[in-house]
Amino acid sequence: MRFASLGSGSEGNALLVQAGNTCIMIDCGFGVRDTATRLARHGLAPSDLTAILVTHEHADHVGGVPAFAAKHDIAVWATFGTLQASAGRFDECGRVYGFDSHDCFAVGELEVRPFPVPHDAREPVQFVIGDGAHRVGVLTDIGTSTPYVEASLSGCDALVIECNHDRELLADSDYPFMLKQRIAGRFGHLHNEAAADLLKRIDTSRLKHIVAAHLSRQNNTPERARAALAGALCCAEDWIGIADQESGFAWRAC
Repeated sequence: MRFASLGSGSEGNALLVQAGNTCIMIDCGFGVRDTATRLARHGLAPSDLTAILVTHEHADHVGGVPAFAAKHDIAVWATFGTLQASAGRFDECGRVYGFDSHDCFAVGELEVRPFPVPHDAREPVQFVIGDGAHRVGVLTDIGTSTPYVEASLSGCDALVIECNHDRELLADSDYPFMLKQRIAGRFGHLHNEAAADLLKRIDTSRLKHIVAAHLSRQNNTPERARAALAGALCCAEDWIGIADQESGFAWRAC
């Protein structure tokens, strides 16, 4: 099993997980042509995708999904709450499947385990994807951790985890006060230290890869995110990967 990112941040997100002939994309916040270009950089064509899984209805995650899925006849999976909040945006897609935030289901050779997260959306989820031997945990767009989140992510071989902002940089930024409150709130986004604290509370004994994702351009730096996660894991900072907005990150094998 392998995984990669097409890009991560407030301007668009998409993550790939592949096992055998099955390749899923988690979210798609990029336009149709841009997504195809980003896939090509990773050696894939749209026809290689088996399904698109949607975490929630915010534009940087779902904005490109309806058009891309409709154009290339790709199955879409989203929670019933996300589908309701999307207000018919998937009507042109041929195959759309709803699921509850606690449902486990299979897509080809991959097992998909969603789990609910605190975020300001209708029924937001994140995912653990497995092939029977390895598990990739994905956690972005979450305001605060929960015991269920931590239980879901324990024992993963790889983690892609949100490090959205540094608290001091956000506090000192020129963002409007209400936006700062939303980002830092319990239904907003994880700051570096919160992500590090989460890592301390889960089983990381199998962890071979960790990537910091959804970094704010204005309110965080790769260096600050790496330092926080490396401190929690007692590892070298250069072992921590970064998913950036322009290129995401290259394929990693579990």
